[in-house]
Amino acid sequence: MNRKELEFILQQGEGQYIEFKESFDKSLAKEIVAFANANGGRIFLGVDDKGKLKRINITNRLKSQILDIAKNCDPSIKVVLEEFSNIIIINVYEGGDKPHKCSSGFYLRQGANSQKMTRDEILDFAVCEGKIKFDSQINNRFDFEKDFDKEKLDNYLKRAGLSNLIPVKNILKDLGVSDGNFNNAGVLFFAKKPQQFIPPSVFTCVLFRDKEGSEVIDRKEITGSLVEIVEKVMNFVEFYVKVAYKFTGKPKRENIYEYSLEAIREAVINSVMHKNYFESGHNNILKIFPDKIQMENIWIKPAHFKIKETVFRRNPIIANLFLRIHFGEKLGSGFARMEYYCKKENAPVPKIRFTNILFYVVFRQNPEYLKLKAVKVGEKLELNERQRFVFDYLKSNLSIRSMDIQKKFGVTRDTANRDLNELIKLALIKREGIGKAVRYKLK
Repeated sequence: MNRKELEFILQQGEGQYIEFKESFDKSLAKEIVAFANANGGRIFLGVDDKGKLKRINITNRLKSQILDIAKNCDPSIKVVLEEFSNIIIINVYEGGDKPHKCSSGFYLRQGANSQKMTRDEILDFAVCEGKIKFDSQINNRFDFEKDFDKEKLDNYLKRAGLSNLIPVKNILKDLGVSDGNFNNAGVLFFAKKPQQFIPPSVFTCVLFRDKEGSEVIDRKEITGSLVEIVEKVMNFVEFYVKVAYKFTGKPKRENIYEYSLEAIREAVINSVMHKNYFESGHNNILKIFPDKIQMENIWIKPAHFKIKETVFRRNPIIANLFLRIHFGEKLGSGFARMEYYCKKENAPVPKIRFTNILFYVVFRQNPEYLKLKAVKVGEKLELNERQRFVFDYLKSNLSIRSMDIQKKFGVTRDTANRDLNELIKLALIKREGIGKAVRYKLK
């Protein structure tokens, strides 16, 4: 601290990081706590509210009292004292174990004021700081006898390569989901109807006709266990993501997908793993546009978060349950794995952006796919008789139905739909309408 810096601070006045106190008193504790719960700050002891120097008698006893106040906060707070021109500057560091409190309660620095937090604000603050984990909270509405799904547990154990020969309650305890009472992680994996207890776990998938996202072609609200949700979301993606065929002279052609399916799968897993399930007004969303796929995840940004550097576990029990079945191989490596899969397939690396409450991942089309999809039909693509009929028919007709193919060739609906879906993936035709109104047209 020098004279010019002090004069500048006095002129600027109090703010988010600066507090003036004319003299020492017990209210100093709330100012220290407020700064520690925010981003740190400085308290100028010996300066009045108007920025006038009042100066104080600095003694060892006074300095000890200040340090004792910081030490007696719960948990204790790191401060460093600095003397200048008969004032004491108390440098308060941002707390590393928030929230902090003093004898009169919890405080948070907001602008130029140190505000006392209400009960709900304290709970929200603890959630944001990761002190309260959603997945470990007991779900008192869950009735084990009525709501537990043994088949889901058996399927999970099979995936994980774990024995089901020991008692179910012992297995659930070892998995970290029940110790007599089911927690939220257990509900999300092993309840018959998880969304009955945790509505925010619904995952929304939307297909848009236009780049602006104003015209919806298909929309699904995905429910089930978190494992089932990941699989169903990927089924939606795989149904609409197109594929081009690359012929290299080898007996087997090479599939070039519009997007890296493995990278998208990794993004889906991470979205349900790190979701803020305390937030009840927002589903995770996957949006398919004509030129990109965007995922939108509701989360809580960790302090000092940096992509590929910060490792955090918003829901550690959920993360461990996924890891046991090899959904996400390493903690904290989600983005690195997305990047790896995209580079492996020569696809663009996904773009990441985030706010304090929302996390976005955007995938762009594979340039190699875009080149190959212009291949002329009949020259290098192998179409069966029914598919050639569809393509030729649409050259002179506006649209065709699945029923038309079923009647023409005497095949089942599944066979006709499979033929049509392959043509969609080849980017030769497009699907319009919903339900009985579905029609197929040339792309």
